[in-house]
Amino acid sequence: MNHQTVPLDEVDLRLLGLLQDDASRSNLALAEAAHVSPATAMRRVRRLVESGVIERQVAIVSPAAFDRGLTSVVEVSLDHQAAERLSAFEARAAAEPAVQQCYRVSPGPDFVLIVWVSDMAAYHALVQRLFTEDANVRNVKSYFSTRRAKFEPRIDVKSSP
Repeated sequence: MNHQTVPLDEVDLRLLGLLQDDASRSNLALAEAAHVSPATAMRRVRRLVESGVIERQVAIVSPAAFDRGLTSVVEVSLDHQAAERLSAFEARAAAEPAVQQCYRVSPGPDFVLIVWVSDMAAYHALVQRLFTEDANVRNVKSYFSTRRAKFEPRIDVKSSP
């Protein structure tokens, strides 16, 4: 089932909001917070997962806890934008552990990457692996974060149609 065709009511929206706040809570605690029975909460969450509305449930780990204190936003432009060339670069970027997010964008560069590494030496090693060795990479423009003002990977479910 396509998540765009799944009707979401107020109970679904409450459950989604609560899960985005803390997906580790037990079904009993989730049901209590959503003001529904545990059976309803379990059934609804299962439907949201199976329909693709909930893509996955993860723990958000601090990059600093694993010496990934350098964040970079990287614009990448390719020489040739044929579908197979775009797909090949995208696959390489997605397979790179330091690349946290990879977006094909338009207009402008072909890709925007969010990269977490330990330091500039690690960034330069990534540049060598991912960009310099790829003859199709024409231009790379990197922006280094000096401070993270916000990181909130959640969807505003209250404004959902």
